[in-house]
Amino acid sequence: MTKKFIKKFKKRIPWFSNLSTLEPILELTPISIQKKKISRQNICIYCRGTKLLCGKSKCPILVKMFSFTKVLPLINKREIEGSSPPALFIGRFGYPYVNVGPLVPPYYGDTSIMDTPEKWHKLNLQKIIDFRFSLVRGKKKLHIRDASKGSRIVSLIQEIALSKQSVGSNMMLKKEPKGVIIDDKLQPMGPGAPLEKLDIHSMKTNQLLEKVYEDDDLKALHAVKYLYERKVPVSAIVRGFSAGLLGLRYERRFVPTRWSITAVDSMISRQLINEKIKRNPVISEYMVFEGNLFGDKFVIIMFPESWSYEFIEAWYPGTTWNPSRDTIAIGGDWEPYWGRTAYAQIGGCYYAARLAVTEYLSRIGKQAKVLILRESYPDHILPLGVWHVREGVRLALKARPFKSSSFVEVTKYVSSRLKIPMKTWYEVSRILRDAKTQTKLTDWVS
Repeated sequence: MTKKFIKKFKKRIPWFSNLSTLEPILELTPISIQKKKISRQNICIYCRGTKLLCGKSKCPILVKMFSFTKVLPLINKREIEGSSPPALFIGRFGYPYVNVGPLVPPYYGDTSIMDTPEKWHKLNLQKIIDFRFSLVRGKKKLHIRDASKGSRIVSLIQEIALSKQSVGSNMMLKKEPKGVIIDDKLQPMGPGAPLEKLDIHSMKTNQLLEKVYEDDDLKALHAVKYLYERKVPVSAIVRGFSAGLLGLRYERRFVPTRWSITAVDSMISRQLINEKIKRNPVISEYMVFEGNLFGDKFVIIMFPESWSYEFIEAWYPGTTWNPSRDTIAIGGDWEPYWGRTAYAQIGGCYYAARLAVTEYLSRIGKQAKVLILRESYPDHILPLGVWHVREGVRLALKARPFKSSSFVEVTKYVSSRLKIPMKTWYEVSRILRDAKTQTKLTDWVS
């Protein structure tokens, strides 16, 4: 098991230098407040979205409130009618008894993009938040093994998950939907309420999902592989996996949405590594890709060596997972050629990024050692989900790479593309340290 590490270091950051003294901001603040020490716990009370004391480029609470106020008049009732993208949400609290239910917006039409992260990199952040707040969650408390019992409510939820297109849905809730969390640490999520009754219509089944659903002698791992190889989007595979549509008949169960996303990313990328990538020739030179998405910068370095993988992310002050005002927090994890036996301590982002790079290597028929460096800036105002990392890396890999046969040239280039100095990356990256210090057999032969 690899050892978890988090590194923090002080750095002078141009955009943050004035904020550290608070002088320009406090000129707009009442004198009575200036005399008090503003702590992290009460910073929002003094800021109220106008001074950006947290360091973010926009106030995430106000951004969420703006989205919610637009949809509130449409959902202030017990009956919600609309077209599910299709989408469902399965919670994890109380496991194995969890909340299961569909996600339905209060209007009809083609809403498929509302639950298709593969298309969201083309949108602005506000639009994505609008999507999430528009989806009302119907919640039914069920045991995870109820997925194989075939009750009416379970069958309807699974039919939604099987659909190829938006599903006309009518939810009767026990009370008006509530529970929107206006918090800068949580993903945007619409309101919910206990589900009393559900009816659906205008559904067109995805035949590939239906095939693996009916084959109850097919293991879930093989079902995921079957769907992926036939170009079913990862988001649709996750939906089927989460709804208990895959696997052996008596082993099917509901899987919390958060867990199912990482499980599918992990299963697909592991299959690509073992069945394709390790059998391919090694790339002939270094390649560096880069891309930006929603306040994050991704730099992917591919080394002309056999497969291994490392993912490291750096969170600047004011970003979601770094409340500090004057330090940058860095954490990461890695795996050698033979893989890892424990869950990556950095979480689902590790597997989402691994899927993106294994897709690329599989597509070009090559093998490489891969290092992904992520810098998260204050424009990253709130968490969006691990899809953000998967799509950010996919987007970067579509760009033309910088190529070189010299490791020194590569490090110089990478240094020019990132804000954090290479010295710091060397301190936390096993792959970079090995590349600099490890002697190879080929060096002796040459």
